[in-house]
Amino acid sequence: MNDQTETKPAQKKALQNDAIELHHAVSELVRVYQFRDRQRICYYDVSVTQCHAIARLVALGSMPLNQLAVELHLDKSTASRVVSALEEKNYVRRTAHASDGRALCLEVTPQGRKLHERIEQDLVVEMEKLLEGFDSDVRQATTRLVARLARAAKERFSVKTATGCN
Repeated sequence: MNDQTETKPAQKKALQNDAIELHHAVSELVRVYQFRDRQRICYYDVSVTQCHAIARLVALGSMPLNQLAVELHLDKSTASRVVSALEEKNYVRRTAHASDGRALCLEVTPQGRKLHERIEQDLVVEMEKLLEGFDSDVRQATTRLVARLARAAKERFSVKTATGCN
């Protein structure tokens, strides 16, 4: 038996152990973030779900309610209640669909954009504090890893949607 044959099982076991450690770390991160968001976002006059709705509308632009529901992993009636609450606070408005006069699209108001910017600014400051002790290479590799994890999760759990409002 050569050295290469002996190291393959050891490498596979090390990879498996690393995967287990990563799974536990990501699970804990998600759990803690969910609780942090519930406590923190409420200071901004919106729920976590409302905050995510605004963020998706800012990131992706105007879209129909059905598409936002898919983006948020919610059923249409729940998404509708989220949007109604955001409309009451003047953070989101419904507008006529560009190509279908019967349909409505959702868009963020200037007030909603200001709120989104404020929340994002505060969260970026938190991330800066977290990253400041690491070298640039580590920071960039961490960002690539987290982005890859997010893409993999999205591919695994998301349903693709059709059309926007443009």
